[in-house]
Amino acid sequence: MTFWEHLDELRGSLIRMAVAVVVCAIVAFLFKEELFSIILAPQDEGFITYRLLGELSQALMPSASAVEGFDVQLINTGLAHQFLLHVRASLYAGVLVTSPYLIFQLFRFVSPALYAHERRQAIRLVGWGYLLFVLGVLVSYLLIFPIVFRFLGTYQVSTAVANTITIESYMSSLMSITLAMGILFEIPAICWVLGRMGIINGALMIRYRRHVIVALLIVAAIITPTSDVFTLSLVALPMWLLYEAGILIVKTTSKTLKQV
Repeated sequence: MTFWEHLDELRGSLIRMAVAVVVCAIVAFLFKEELFSIILAPQDEGFITYRLLGELSQALMPSASAVEGFDVQLINTGLAHQFLLHVRASLYAGVLVTSPYLIFQLFRFVSPALYAHERRQAIRLVGWGYLLFVLGVLVSYLLIFPIVFRFLGTYQVSTAVANTITIESYMSSLMSITLAMGILFEIPAICWVLGRMGIINGALMIRYRRHVIVALLIVAAIITPTSDVFTLSLVALPMWLLYEAGILIVKTTSKTLKQV
């Protein structure tokens, strides 16, 4: 194919991707109640995470008092903000739902330039990377964000100062924390790529394990600015396990490369 034929193929892929996103976004826009029932679920004290943490607390410490409920009301401060928020949330939902198709279209465009073994490795990397990202998004939505929202939403420097949290602040926090956790869960995939390139190895990762653990604890403290060790551990433990998984992956990759 000539350069212009490649451009035509790229343009066709981009058009198909845009159409898929727009169609799914329109569908999400029409189902407003269902969409925002998912987005706003962590605001409700009956959210599954709060109930499970309360049951866990009672099981571990039966003598402790029951976890108190909370009530955080969201407000809107602009005339068109709720409509624009609805549009933006629909676009986010459209991209999320069509993400497998978007990845397929990108890979379909790039794959002809790859050798057979490179194509197999790329499929493996993209597949596992996508699954890890989705896992990070689920952990953020079901665990990290609810804990952060409950703590910051009910925190007061004085009873004379009431919290009035805007829906824009809620949405931006949800999106930023979810994106951060999705990226952090790519640690094993990043380790695999760096191991394949020969930049890191298992011995190097083990040597700097303590430094990485300290860095992960700092990141966990930034993501969840709560005052208890239990919450910090809930965030830091998955990241540490992902790093340990990265060590095993790099060791396996190094052995495979030596055999080749």
